Amino acid sequence: MRSSAKETLIKNAAALFSRSGYNAVSLRDVAKASGVNVGSLTYHFGSKANLLREIYARHTLPMNARRLELLGEARRISDPDERLMAILRAYVVPAFVSSSDGDGGGAEFTRMRAVLSAEGNPDAKAIIADAFDETSRTFIKALAECVPGAAPESLVWRSQFLLGGLYYALINPERITRLSNGTVDGNNRDEAVKQLVEATYASFKSLSGTAPAVTEEPAKENSIRKASM
Repeated sequence: MRSSAKETLIKNAAALFSRSGYNAVSLRDVAKASGVNVGSLTYHFGSKANLLREIYARHTLPMNARRLELLGEARRISDPDERLMAILRAYVVPAFVSSSDGDGGGAEFTRMRAVLSAEGNPDAKAIIADAFDETSRTFIKALAECVPGAAPESLVWRSQFLLGGLYYALINPERITRLSNGTVDGNNRDEAVKQLVEATYASFKSLSGTAPAVTEEPAKENSIRKASM
């Protein structure tokens, strides 16, 4: 199979997964949409899970690499508030910049990610985790450095909210246009990045000093108890 034909298989599979989900789409469906037999798919990918893994690799490796590059630049900023804003932009901007081409996936790939995340298929969950968890943990650690005293669990929750906002901004910009009666263009990527980063900045900034104080009372009680024995 020529590389161009393989690219067609990957493109058609991503389109089908984004519309119908992973569970409902078979290799036969992908083969039919691509005008080839199932044997061609199994020869080159082995399984549906491997096909999905290649789709994720094609889209996420460049995006994650760019995110980490921008994160490295952001972490060199001394002012914690400016650094926090830059870290958030490092996470958001690559998804928007690449959303019109293959590098990073675009709205179709983002829609597929959202659909597959909701399905909870074990194979898809493992592939998603492999593609994003390491990079996400790196960002959460960098965010924690900008928000001293934040509860770790709150940082994780709000990182998840950021991802949800990113998903929705990419896959349904028309809703912004509709709800604003046309006064706001939901497809304005620069404005979408600005609004998402500013909202998320405020969310993370509010966590400063919210972690429960560590008490040493139990240790004191133990020492008193031992002294009285």
